[in-house]
Parts: sequence; C-alpha cells; structure tokens
Amino acid sequence: MRVYFWGTRGSLPASITAETVRTKIVSAIKAAQSRSFNNDSEIEDFIRDELPFTVGRTYGSNTPCVEIRNGEEYMICDAGTGLRDLGNHHMKLIEQGLQRRSGSVFNIFVSHFHWDHIQGFPFFTPAYIPGNKVRIYGFHKNLKGFFEKQQNQPYFPVPLASMSADIQFIILKPGKDYEISGFEISGIEQKHPGTSYGFRFQKDGRTVVYSTDAEHKTSYDSTAREENYPFLDFFREADLLIFDAQYDWNEAVLSKDDWGHSSYVAAVELAVKAKVKHLCLFHNEPAYSDERLDVLLEDTRNYLKIYNDHQPHPMKVDLAYDGYEIEV
Repeated sequence: MRVYFWGTRGSLPASITAETVRTKIVSAIKAAQSRSFNNDSEIEDFIRDELPFTVGRTYGSNTPCVEIRNGEEYMICDAGTGLRDLGNHHMKLIEQGLQRRSGSVFNIFVSHFHWDHIQGFPFFTPAYIPGNKVRIYGFHKNLKGFFEKQQNQPYFPVPLASMSADIQFIILKPGKDYEISGFEISGIEQKHPGTSYGFRFQKDGRTVVYSTDAEHKTSYDSTAREENYPFLDFFREADLLIFDAQYDWNEAVLSKDDWGHSSYVAAVELAVKAKVKHLCLFHNEPAYSDERLDVLLEDTRNYLKIYNDHQPHPMKVDLAYDGYEIEV
C-alpha cells in the first residue's frame, strides 16, 4: 500500500511567488559555487542529496487531496485543488497507453465541505469522461447538494449535471464499518465548524488513518489525556496517521483556540498514546513559508523526545508535502 499526497495545504492554496523562487535559486547557486557537474544526473543528485529541502524543493501549494494506492480503483481522500493534478496525471497515463481512456473508478471520501476540500472537483477531468465512475462518499446528509451548489451559477460555468461520468453520492453512517474496493473503512466525527469526519482504511494487514480538520486539545486540557478519548481507539496502532497540525502550539492555545484545527503537540501526544507507527503532519498553514514548516517539523520531532522523557521513540514523524509518497 502506498500513500501519495497531491495536496497538503489547509484553508486555501498557498502561492509560490517569484520572490520565493528567486531566493531558492540564489541559495542553490551559492551552495554549488565550488562544485562542477558533468551532466544533468549529477545536478539532480546534488539537488536531492545536498541541498536543504527548503532550497531544492517546496512543501507545495495545493489544498487537501490524498491518494491511497492499492488496487485498480482510485481511493482518494478529499477533493481540494490537488485533485486537479491527480486527474491530469491520470490523463497523462492515458496518453502514454498505461491507462484506458474510460472505465476507471474513482472513490472519493470527503471529510467535510469547506471549500478547500471540494474546490478541485470542478476541475477533475476524469469526471467529464463518459464511462468513468466517480463514487463520492461522506457522512453528511446533503452530500450531493454541496457539490451541486459550488458548480451552480454564478460560482462556476459548468453545472455538476454536465459532467459525463457516472457520478454517485453515497452517504455513510458513523459507527458502521464498510467494505469498499477491498478496504475496510470506518469513520469518526471530529470537532470542526460544520463538523468533519476522519476515515480509517484497513487492507492487507495495514492501516492508514486520515484525520484532518479536527481540533484536539493538548496536555493543558485533561480530556485529551483520558484513556477513553475515542480518537485513541480510532488511531490505535495505525501504520500511518495523517493528522491535522495546521498551527503551532501558541496559535492553537492562544489566538486560534476553537478554530477547528490542532497543533503538533496534540499530534504527538495522541499518536504516542495510540501506538502509531508513522505520524505525518498535514493541512499545512498556507501562510507558513517552507522555512517555517521546516521549523515546525523540527519542533515536532523535538517534542516527541521531550514527551518520551528524552528517550528515543520508534515512531517516525514527517510533514506532508505535495508529491510526497509513503510506502505503508
């Protein structure tokens, strides 16, 4: 099972400005001043192995879209702007003869309907191709209505009804387990304005939990430490936990309390208690630069050491970026 991140920013897309690109180029040239390269391959190796992530790459700009790869059908979490890139990738596979033009099945699991989680769907090219099947799953009752509304005039020129694929909306019930495309899937209600839901995917002895747009109090609030806190069972022994950590600790506690998102402190505390194997921070703050996200990741790893009484802990900690792929 592999997990591929097409979009990792929260709230709205994050622009990559000309100034940001220029700064990265200047830093890269400085780092390469004493080096000589014989071919493009050596340059690629230098960028990959020797440049800091914040110079050679970027955390990205797309809003949430995560693909779980294990089988012929697509398994997709949320339909942010990253969904457009997923669709374009699918179309390239068709051009290369690696994918049939129609007849593909796309299973999309929607956490909630804030715009950053559905705004990519009108630009999802496979949904316009006859013969394709798009199955949209969610726990909210008016599932179809939300998607229809964002494509109605005056918001978008092409109504949902004009999409030529076979599009179905399937309403799920919390507390019930489902089998979809070979996966065992369950959900949990999360604290977030308008209510969001997390998803737990299990297949072939592996578990991936997608839990974004959820506010968890940290150690200053005793409820997050209680053994009967329902998310501990939901996260229990996950091979990969994708966790909303949009804010740093100060923002989560002081200025953005009750905004519906969490911090790296809550991520570490809950993941350790639930015996998670790999924690991946997600729903990155769009106002954070690559450098600040790097600091947030370092702070998270340092907090894990402190939280574990300065002892090494086996849990792996990463921060998601557009184009990141994890083998589970």
